[in-house]
Amino acid sequence: MKISELFEKKEPTLSFEVFPPKTSEVYENVKKTSEKIAMLKPDFMSVTYGAGGGTSRYTIDIAKDIEDKFNVPVIAHLTCVSSTKEMVMERIAEMKEAGIHNIMALRGDIPKDMMDDDRSKWYYHNAVDLIREIKEFDNDFCIGGACYPEVHPESENQKEDIKYLKEKADAGCSFLTTQMFFDNNLLYNFLYKIREAGITIPIVAGIMPITNGKQVKRAINLSGSHMPRKFISIVDKFGENPDAMKQAGIAYATEQIIDLLANGVNAIHVYSMNNPDVAKKIQENLSDVIPSIKLK
Repeated sequence: MKISELFEKKEPTLSFEVFPPKTSEVYENVKKTSEKIAMLKPDFMSVTYGAGGGTSRYTIDIAKDIEDKFNVPVIAHLTCVSSTKEMVMERIAEMKEAGIHNIMALRGDIPKDMMDDDRSKWYYHNAVDLIREIKEFDNDFCIGGACYPEVHPESENQKEDIKYLKEKADAGCSFLTTQMFFDNNLLYNFLYKIREAGITIPIVAGIMPITNGKQVKRAINLSGSHMPRKFISIVDKFGENPDAMKQAGIAYATEQIIDLLANGVNAIHVYSMNNPDVAKKIQENLSDVIPSIKLK
């Protein structure tokens, strides 16, 4: 099933993300974890892709396992920044052969050993290059992309950022998923600006439940996320108490989601960090807010 078909129904969706193992030794454990999340029957799941394609085989295997065993639609991530055209074409062909209909097309983080490279020699410069390649390979793929409510770290300003998002949409991207954010007002402002710029494809709100104090620093480093005073107070109070921080972090994420739904943002994607307990608790907290959850 194409993810875009879910959004056409105009009903709230709740999805979860898992990431593949870095080594074969832990593959079975990660597979079991992803299956536990799939048992919750989310509207769809996403499976990430390691830097440089190091986990590409695991990404495809886990995505296929989820779809085949649990009939949960999956979107498999694909990055291109450190890849050749041949490598990318091979991955796309493998996804098609595995029966995967949805691809999250991302440039990916630039590896440290490539930071000083002459970028003019790169085959892929931005995610839009990958989107065009996928559409050329098989126009039937449903393609998702990423967006940053608080501006991409490498963009000079939000105006430039939105220009690139428009290019993604025009190239064939069916929807965009946001990086994590902790202040909903940032998303509402972002949505106003992109709609004004003519970007009409669905936007999926990416929510990260912070369940331990150490995640805060990592979240800031990954996305440059603004941390509201309200959230910082929660971390200051409960950050050293693992159980309390987990409960408070899930409660904060739940409150964010409820506010988003109340304001017409119907597509919610939870960065569940391979944690079935967090995914389950979020789902339970929304059982009456999103009635369709109880039917699954």
